[in-house]
Amino acid sequence: MAEMSLESIFTPEIIADPYPMYQMLREGNPILELPDANLVIFSRYQDVQSVLRSKSMGHDDDSMLTEEQLAEINANIAVRNLRETMLLRNPPDHTRLRGLVVKAFDARRVEAMRERIRNIAHTLIDDFIEQKSGDLVKHFTHPLPVIVICDMLGIPKADQDEFVGGTRISGRLIDPSPMTAEELADANRSSQESEAYFESLCDERRVNPQDDLITALVHSETEDGHLSRHELTTNIGLLFAAGHETTVNLMGNALLALYRNRDQLTKLQQHPELMPQAVEEFLRYDSSVQITGRTALEDMEICGVKLARGCNTITLLGSANRDPAAFDNPDTLDVTRERVKPLSFGGGIHLCLGAQLARIEAQEALAALLQRLPALELDDPINVSWKQTMTLRGPRQLPASW
Repeated sequence: MAEMSLESIFTPEIIADPYPMYQMLREGNPILELPDANLVIFSRYQDVQSVLRSKSMGHDDDSMLTEEQLAEINANIAVRNLRETMLLRNPPDHTRLRGLVVKAFDARRVEAMRERIRNIAHTLIDDFIEQKSGDLVKHFTHPLPVIVICDMLGIPKADQDEFVGGTRISGRLIDPSPMTAEELADANRSSQESEAYFESLCDERRVNPQDDLITALVHSETEDGHLSRHELTTNIGLLFAAGHETTVNLMGNALLALYRNRDQLTKLQQHPELMPQAVEEFLRYDSSVQITGRTALEDMEICGVKLARGCNTITLLGSANRDPAAFDNPDTLDVTRERVKPLSFGGGIHLCLGAQLARIEAQEALAALLQRLPALELDDPINVSWKQTMTLRGPRQLPASW
């Protein structure tokens, strides 16, 4: 195998189709050590699962970083704010922060949202069906989860149009490869704007509490230091971003998979009751989250490789989901596949909070689309403009006619 590096892995060509590279890694170097980058990359299902579940793996803290690295982080608002969120915190902070919101995402509560989600899907279709053609990302797959998470958080209706039509996060902030100066400037500006908006909204909720998640979090802020003011705004920003972007990609990738595999599209159209297991297959076949990272919290050994404290790892979720040791005929889309257990939502204590919400949104949205637009055709499901991030995989646009 040719020598590999981060630069050779995260290229536009591989972003467009990472699966041949994943296969090469699994077969030739399933645990790829890059000592110059203090990095180990895992690509097999069992190894990825082991890393995600290990209590000795987490995220780096200030004690693992040099003064130069800390200075660079503190100079960039977006990076600093992201490190304040539960996404990149270890226990006990992670436990405390996640515990404040986990009830809002439990299975019973999100199941109760199904009818509302179905109504949103049909209302969106009502708004564009007469156009006969357009971009499904703009008109459907993006606004639906944005509206849902706005409702949950309690973002006022008057402000929701701006969120629905706003710029989508690029995922570059959580990519392993460094951002350009322009990308970092954009991320910093967006983070500042988001923090200012949510801080203003929290101030309003302190005076006029509502039955929403932001009010619940504002209340937590006053309870014996459960939540600092900065943690409040940064974690609300995380909930908004994570609460929609991966679901946008899940639905877009699912539509591409179906229109690239017309036999599966026909099967799902003829048997709509297959939709729940079909969504699990979409998650496996082309995951909206392709990679996630962990750091060794202590000197340790995992999957037969020794890691020093502070060693970084990348787990290739997209590769694990195509591992033939875990799935029969993994490169084949099969909406009837049973007992699918993809790693698309991560694992361990950082298992995605919104996993069940994303499933329900995809089930209801795709069902509504196939029911209401039986003549739907994507203009070109093969040549796709992908978002230029390796972490969050999804199409930028989905031009279509119906």
